[in-house]
Amino acid sequence: MKLLSILLLSVVSLLQSNNTVNLTFVGDAMQHAPQITAAQQADGTYDYSPCFQYLEDDIKWADLAVVNLECPLGGRPYTGYPCFSAPDSYAQQLKDVGFDLFLTANNHCLDRRDKGLVRTCHMLDSLAIPHIGTYRDQQERDQHIPYIVNVKGMKIAFLDYTYGTNGIPIQGNVIVDFIDQQLIADDIALARERGAHAICVNLHWGIEYQLKPVASQRTLADWLVAQGVDLIIGGHPHVVEPMEVRYSQEHDKNVLLVYSMGNFISNQSDIDCRGGAMVKVSLRMDNGRAVIVEPRYKLFFVQKPVSHGQNYVLIPEGRPDLLRADSQGEFNRFMQRTHDLVMSHNVDVPNEQ
Repeated sequence: MKLLSILLLSVVSLLQSNNTVNLTFVGDAMQHAPQITAAQQADGTYDYSPCFQYLEDDIKWADLAVVNLECPLGGRPYTGYPCFSAPDSYAQQLKDVGFDLFLTANNHCLDRRDKGLVRTCHMLDSLAIPHIGTYRDQQERDQHIPYIVNVKGMKIAFLDYTYGTNGIPIQGNVIVDFIDQQLIADDIALARERGAHAICVNLHWGIEYQLKPVASQRTLADWLVAQGVDLIIGGHPHVVEPMEVRYSQEHDKNVLLVYSMGNFISNQSDIDCRGGAMVKVSLRMDNGRAVIVEPRYKLFFVQKPVSHGQNYVLIPEGRPDLLRADSQGEFNRFMQRTHDLVMSHNVDVPNEQ
């Protein structure tokens, strides 16, 4: 009898697992000049393998993991702020640690102008990395949007938009998906028409370094909830902003709203920019519709190198044993400020350590 109970529990657990899709999101994956220097090897190649090693299990936990690639793969010379161009091996490493979808609609996507945008699309394609947000032309966008992934029989649509491109204009036929309500509404409608069970809208929005969302973010979030989307995932401010699960009475469902996850990795020095939040959430089919279950976040800190041969390393909260002694103070300050000033405003999105 005991054996039968164990077998039944195992079958139930397997069925629940097969009915659940796990998603992971992180914020701005940047490449400032010191990061490029730290990754450069004696033979001229670039090695980013040390950077993400302590978060790799969290990333690979997901059935689908999403990152904002906030630097073009524009080719040499590689450059940092204000106009980025990262080595191709940076994208390869992000793929190797488990990221399945790259977002490219952000304010730096035209840093190397149209040519850099086209090269970025080409390189991501050559590395077999799915990407949304920027396109070589309208025909390519029409072929890819809405981007719908079928995971375990659940169809999830992903869309990606940016507020701008730092004033750099498009010069040719390339497409950047800007935040435009009519465009977004049309894309949402098309995603539904093509059978999406859930819709995730990713946004590059807000004001840099603000620890709370500004009015424009709140207004757009309200509108998206009214449109019936399931996840609203934001970036750009380079600091973590609050998260919430909001009930939509109109659509009778919960919506996960993340205003900003902060930096994934960068060389920024302000204490609130020294890390970010990883958002983990599961979707489960219930009576033919996808529902959000177990949304949560995990904080991490960017430990910078201090000597030749060291690289940037992401240190998860709860693992101070991985820190150098000289990083302990900044690690503690980032974690305390983020919890006290930001995460204390979360609504139903708990911490996972």
